[in-house]
Amino acid sequence: MRADTTRFLNDRLDWNLLRTYLAIMQERSLSRAAARLYVTQPAVSQALKRLEESLGRKLIERRGAHFVPTQAGEEVYRIASDIYGNISRLETELDERTADITGSIRLLTVSRIESRVYDEFLAEFHVAYPRIDLQIEVMRSTDIISSLQQKTATAGLSLCRTPVDKLEMRCFLRQRYAIFCGRHHRLFGLSQLTMDDLLAENFVSFTSDQIGDSLSPLTVFRDQRGFTGRIVASSPSLDEVRRLIYAGYGIGCLPEHTVKDDLARQRLWRLPPDEGLADVDIHLLWHRERKMNAAEEAFFDAMERCMQRYALAERL
Repeated sequence: MRADTTRFLNDRLDWNLLRTYLAIMQERSLSRAAARLYVTQPAVSQALKRLEESLGRKLIERRGAHFVPTQAGEEVYRIASDIYGNISRLETELDERTADITGSIRLLTVSRIESRVYDEFLAEFHVAYPRIDLQIEVMRSTDIISSLQQKTATAGLSLCRTPVDKLEMRCFLRQRYAIFCGRHHRLFGLSQLTMDDLLAENFVSFTSDQIGDSLSPLTVFRDQRGFTGRIVASSPSLDEVRRLIYAGYGIGCLPEHTVKDDLARQRLWRLPPDEGLADVDIHLLWHRERKMNAAEEAFFDAMERCMQRYALAERL
């Protein structure tokens, strides 16, 4: 019976079902997976059902609008990710034309993107396309979006809270922001603090930390919790905001994954709430009507394979 089942899976299992399942797991939403794959949500639901029937296993458990993968679902996701990665590498290695593609890519990005997956993507892309020139410029999110709207760049990695006319956007990284103080602040080193202990403290903020801007969830959080301290210092740069927090100008919000070394070296101190404030996404953005050269098309194909291979949580 086991041999018959194995032959059935080898001969009949539709790769498109696994591809759809990868999208569901990476987006953690049937509707977002449908939008990503350019199909309807019922089509995604049907593909999931067919995959579960083919494998004879329940892959996800629905909990209202959310779901969690079963143990079998986690294992299928791991195996499907490996299969997709191997297929992607095979495609590149067998395509002798990749080494002949030339051209330039202009990529705009916010500062301090710290992601092993992104670093490995750039390394693999250069090996596959050694004659493609890559120009990366660090800008503020507003300037990135403006440049993309004017079709002056290939793509951007940027904060972007709401859809922008004629720009396509795909979530590339999800950063969890939390509150910190620096070594020179009076709260540094104090444990068992509560939110009430923070409400009167002055703040260091990003210049985009305003209602309507890309980091406005941080402003909303402060307003909802009743913070009364004033903003005493600000900067568009993550490094400068972190420097001002360390210097004791006030407490402030930073992405958790960017300050691990500072916490270990006791330059910064984590403050309540323990679960952090808000998730802020970095999106891959591009102008849907901009004509792409061969190098740019290769870049987007490679980015798509990278995002298919790694779930959102794995990219940090």
